[in-house]
Amino acid sequence: MWAGFVRSGLGFGGAALGLPFMLFIYDQPIYWIPIIGTHLLFFSALTLRTRLNNVNWEYLKSSLYYIIPPALIGVLGLVNLPNLWIITFIYSITLFYALMWLLNKNIHSDSKWLDKLLLIFGGYVAGTSLTGAPIMVAVYIRNVIQSQLRNTLFVLWFILVTIKMTTFAALGVDLNVVTAIVLLPVAAVGHFIGLRTHEMILRNDVVFKQVIGFREIANYFTVFISLPELKISRTLK
Repeated sequence: MWAGFVRSGLGFGGAALGLPFMLFIYDQPIYWIPIIGTHLLFFSALTLRTRLNNVNWEYLKSSLYYIIPPALIGVLGLVNLPNLWIITFIYSITLFYALMWLLNKNIHSDSKWLDKLLLIFGGYVAGTSLTGAPIMVAVYIRNVIQSQLRNTLFVLWFILVTIKMTTFAALGVDLNVVTAIVLLPVAAVGHFIGLRTHEMILRNDVVFKQVIGFREIANYFTVFISLPELKISRTLK
């Protein structure tokens, strides 16, 4: 529900802010990411069905040259790297976002070469964990007008997740479609609340980000506090 709310309310960040909570339940990113991907494809298509004429296709196409190759490398890393590395990477990226938002700081680009570097790194992070959105948004904000920004980002997420899910299927990764369908109504509640509050969130963007920044930092430290308990629980099982 939280992931759906953030994704539709801000236009990005559903995975970055939802995945850390899901990992409390089951600490395998490779299990949750296909589920998040399925939801993102469904709700992006639902949101975009009447808005494709309000997308900056020119900039989207030019940026994909820098995003897709590292995203594919990131997907292969997700499948092959040790689970602990991926979890550490996800929580580190989320903690970075949380600190930036809590301190009212933004990832900012003011040159074309930095734009390219951020797109490359954001693509890799998105491929590894679907949490690269805030990095790429920093570039898109500078190059896409506000009225087209959210729709353009939704198309970008749709393309990236389609590539990711196709790669998963080709590599034999379980897409957990049944679980995704079961959780779809829950995500839908958050999605529609986010759509209704989108304008209000944008008007209070700084306060909203500071609140979720504080929440994610608290979540980060809860992980480390609970690690010994989780290890004991697994041993007993």
